[in-house]
Amino acid sequence: MSSLAERMARLIVHGEHPYNAEPPLSRLRASYRTPAGDFYVRSHGDLPEIDAATWRLSVDGEGLGPLDLSLADLRALFPEATVTATMQCAGNRRADMRAVAPVSGDPWDAGAIGTADWTGVRLGDVLRAAGVTPEADLHVAFESHDVVEGRPYGVSIPLAKALADETLLAFAMNGAPLLPEHGFPARAVVPGFAGVRSPKWLRRITVQDHPSDNPMQADDYKLFPPDVTAETADPAEGHTIETMPLNAAICEPPRGARLGAGETPVRGYAIAGDRAVVRVDVSGDGGRSWRQATLEHEAGAPFAWTFWEIVLDLPPGEHELAVRAWDSAGQTQPALPDHTWNFKGYLSASWHRVRVEVA
Repeated sequence: MSSLAERMARLIVHGEHPYNAEPPLSRLRASYRTPAGDFYVRSHGDLPEIDAATWRLSVDGEGLGPLDLSLADLRALFPEATVTATMQCAGNRRADMRAVAPVSGDPWDAGAIGTADWTGVRLGDVLRAAGVTPEADLHVAFESHDVVEGRPYGVSIPLAKALADETLLAFAMNGAPLLPEHGFPARAVVPGFAGVRSPKWLRRITVQDHPSDNPMQADDYKLFPPDVTAETADPAEGHTIETMPLNAAICEPPRGARLGAGETPVRGYAIAGDRAVVRVDVSGDGGRSWRQATLEHEAGAPFAWTFWEIVLDLPPGEHELAVRAWDSAGQTQPALPDHTWNFKGYLSASWHRVRVEVA
């Protein structure tokens, strides 16, 4: 295994404390499953050092028989499951909104996303072993070992999503144990939801009748209208970000590329949360005309991205490449980041645009 420093050197690092980084887009597009060393890293506190041999996970809640589980217990007591799913930060493509007006948070390009085979046990199996039964208004709260502004990281998801077959307590990624920066020894994987809802370095799970009151849930990751500022924002009025919007990005060629005239391969990804991507349109002239790309999606992986590719015949001059996706509900993306701008820069999902020079 390479060292953390060696893995950091491969990525575009936005911050070291906490550690946040994304891969170059060309490398992101190189394989359908993103290697762990090329997977984006989103941290809110310092990376905790955890001994897998002594790690424990507690599961509790009112009326439940509490569980205290080791990593060996998870493997021995529950059937193993693998889900191919895309993980994406709610701030992915924030740089596009930052170009409109100042926003808070790291200036993510389109690389705060990745797809992996996540292996572990179904969270629903663990909850049912503790005595959980489906209830309409219950929530599953997670608490982690990392500390953010003096408190353990904590978020929650609705019980229905926690009991869904795709939601895991994962201990492996692409067939290997989780790397420290990706949640070793165990993390939640909540496909279709923003990455913030898939906490790493788990230590406690609580079933309760209200969402987590941790600031990460109660105050952060809220979507606000464009007229709201950091000074006027009331977290109680913000929309809690869970499912992610339809999105697409151009990974090749990169922004500012100098290309030869003629046929130019253009490649990228598209993702639609829990829906299917049914069409991807690509433009070589900033959206005045469009052509349909060829799609690549793995059967049986409804929560994984779609790769797309097209060859454009580009004459000499400056060109603005653009991409937009369509989902199974017949929805597409807004044309400009201005249309969905918010002061936190969340859910940036307008047409992705790349300017290139053709000689």
